[in-house]
Amino acid sequence: MTHMRPAAVAGAFYPGDAATLTRTVDDLMAEARAATPAETPVPKAIIAPHAGYMFSGPTAALAYARLAPLKGRVKRVVLLGPAHRVPFRGLALPTVDSFETPLGPVALDTDAINDVAEHVPGAGFSDKAHQQEHSLEVHLPFLRAILGPEPEVVPVCVGDAKADEVAALLDHLWGGEETLIVISTDLSHFLDYDTARRVDAGTVAAVEHLDPSRLTHENACGLTPMAGLLLSAKKRRMSIETLDARSSGDTAGPRDRVVGYAAWALYEPQAHRPEAADPEASVEDMLRDHGATLTGVARESIRHALSHGQPLTVDVMAHAAPLRANGACFVTLTTGSGHLRGCIGSPQAWRPLVQDVAENAYRAAFHDPRFPPLMAGELADLGLSLSVLTPAMPFPVDSEEDLIARVRPGVDGLILGDRGQRGLFLPAVWESLPDPRDFVRHLKQKAGLPAHHWSPTLTVERFTAKSVKG
Repeated sequence: MTHMRPAAVAGAFYPGDAATLTRTVDDLMAEARAATPAETPVPKAIIAPHAGYMFSGPTAALAYARLAPLKGRVKRVVLLGPAHRVPFRGLALPTVDSFETPLGPVALDTDAINDVAEHVPGAGFSDKAHQQEHSLEVHLPFLRAILGPEPEVVPVCVGDAKADEVAALLDHLWGGEETLIVISTDLSHFLDYDTARRVDAGTVAAVEHLDPSRLTHENACGLTPMAGLLLSAKKRRMSIETLDARSSGDTAGPRDRVVGYAAWALYEPQAHRPEAADPEASVEDMLRDHGATLTGVARESIRHALSHGQPLTVDVMAHAAPLRANGACFVTLTTGSGHLRGCIGSPQAWRPLVQDVAENAYRAAFHDPRFPPLMAGELADLGLSLSVLTPAMPFPVDSEEDLIARVRPGVDGLILGDRGQRGLFLPAVWESLPDPRDFVRHLKQKAGLPAHHWSPTLTVERFTAKSVKG
């Protein structure tokens, strides 16, 4: 091994000269650090997208921001991504000793590569698979910028392979804190904006449950490498955190054909995790300090749409840090007489909260399928309330009776899913369905399931919500 793989997509997926690339990565990382909590655990692995930086760079940066404490500690990066250019069977390794980037060469761990080729079933050498592949290359400038030039990389291009083959490779190279794992994948491809959001939300939920069996390559082009990591993570009792989920329609592309992106961090059980703040208290404090700003953004987005036909474009970086962080909200509109006029929201945090408010206010006013679009004459008497959700957490239950006994009436919101169907009830639904049995069975019906349905694959997530009117 004495030669270098030339950069294949520099100047296309990311800037081709060092100065511009450095500025681009620095800008992306500055924005990501501003949205990252001050104290976070150190990941063993991340999952991040691989599109052009103008499209998926903000999402990838949120994953790489978590790696800053690892500089000087990581000696090896195991980098896996899907094959887009060349069809082949198995796991392809390069024969070169470095990959070129505009920021300088990235050295490969040739000893580890040879070891994998010798001992891991399905692994073999193929420079052709790597020659034009972008799914690995686009991560190298981020890795070099965050971790420096010292770590050596084991790049693996995943073709027609099984998840357990990927898991075997990861287990073979797992190591300790000197080894970082990076999985490269985008999510859905070329759906319209709203459909992509629904599909990608299901993908996010499956990944959060470490359950790749619910997904296909239509959900994620890098499903196989991601599934291999999730298998290893589940076996090792790791935890996972969703850092971001959005699409090209949120960054730099049109909304008729979008590509979805998400980022996750995975933590080993022994990872130091600071004492978690009470999520309900955190949301309550945030609304006390910034609730008037959020409701003002919601109303302004509706007024803007009445004149321009689209939601308000929010300058996210002009707002306080809690509003720049990803958050999930529901916007509820009522008539002057108190009747429902629209309600739309996000079940999961996947974009900056202030942007989520502006988008959902617009959609509640003009795109709730139960009501006609809002007219200008209704605005003066329009009631508006905003519910901000705490993160939805898995709520393992043994049976429907167990769920009914443990759910907290008036407090808990639930997300219930099975057979590819999902339904969500906000805590406010308890006002009309105060009996837990009725609450659960109506939620199943909302999810498109029979009222008496139950199965071992049914999943339940629980969250709470805090509201403000304005």
